[in-house]
Amino acid sequence: MMAVAEQTGVWLEYFTRQQPAAPWVQALREAAFQRFSEVGFPTTHDEEWRFTNVSRIAGQASGFAYPASPHSNIPEEAQQYLGNHAAIGRNPFVALNTAFLNEVRFVRVPRGTVREDPIEISWEAEAAGSAPGVFHPRTLIVVGAEAQCTIVETYSGSGAYFTNAVTEVVAGDGAVIDHYKVQRESPEAFHIATMHATLGRSANFSSLSVALGGALARNDANVTLSEGTDATLNGLYIVNGRQHIDNHTEIDHAKPHGTSHELYKGILDGKATAVFNGRIVVRKDAQKTDSKQTNKNLVLSDEAVINTKPELQIFADDVRCTHGATIGQLDAEALFYLQSRGIGKNQARSLLTYAFAQELIDRVKVQSLKDRLEAVLFEKFHDYGG
Repeated sequence: MMAVAEQTGVWLEYFTRQQPAAPWVQALREAAFQRFSEVGFPTTHDEEWRFTNVSRIAGQASGFAYPASPHSNIPEEAQQYLGNHAAIGRNPFVALNTAFLNEVRFVRVPRGTVREDPIEISWEAEAAGSAPGVFHPRTLIVVGAEAQCTIVETYSGSGAYFTNAVTEVVAGDGAVIDHYKVQRESPEAFHIATMHATLGRSANFSSLSVALGGALARNDANVTLSEGTDATLNGLYIVNGRQHIDNHTEIDHAKPHGTSHELYKGILDGKATAVFNGRIVVRKDAQKTDSKQTNKNLVLSDEAVINTKPELQIFADDVRCTHGATIGQLDAEALFYLQSRGIGKNQARSLLTYAFAQELIDRVKVQSLKDRLEAVLFEKFHDYGG
């Protein structure tokens, strides 16, 4: 195992190559790199990373080709938000992303504004010649009080590379946000992503994460609720071959009268592995909280493995909270019924697999995105099984 000093030495070289930035950006970078230097990459001895081994990222750092650093384009207005929600102290990958702040996709929706068309944020990566590239996408979404918008984040690429993404969402009182994240990285890519949403009083936040690509992918989704806030976290992850996907979520009910719903569904085939760790925290003062969490998994292969761990941490007494997880296979009776109607075995498996995912796809309100996802899934599930 590499020592922390060995892990961070290569990144220090990359860090010193960066172009100068505004003093406040430089201070943020330096504090973040100091934090990363102290802790290094997580290992499987860390409970939060028990089932996800990132040694392939840590061990290959010297082989990465770090793109030439552009001049920082971060607007001054972002200063009051950047780094105040996705904290560098909790996650070393957030610290690493912050240490390499250059380009920030900054979305600002003013108070009372209603954006009818979705705001699309697309990040595309690629290998840097013969060596894997390294990318640290940063997205900042600030939505004013009583404003409404829809955000669609997409991640894709070609070749071998490492994407380390951070998204911060700040919602004012009464704001309404529909958030979608679609991850279609290349089969050789590593994808680590953190999303943190801080929600104002009576805000409504709904997020759907669809994870399809990457050799190794880890998604951390964290939401902090205020009084009367309504939050929905949904996710769909589909892995096969030797892919690995890890979803960690935390819904923090910090104030009373909050409502949260969470549904994550996974489809695993081949020798794929997946992790779901969902934590609901209800603080002492968060009375009248109503929270429900569900994780459902469809395992299509005897060699696929899912580790699921729903958690409740409740410090208030007047709450209604439930959680649960299921792991199952395709319904044999449903397969038999479809085949008895003249549908081939593979097509029947494909139809039932798509039906499992459809519950979440049907919740997509952006028709163009829904159409794209349906097409991708139909192609992915075509003649599934065998």
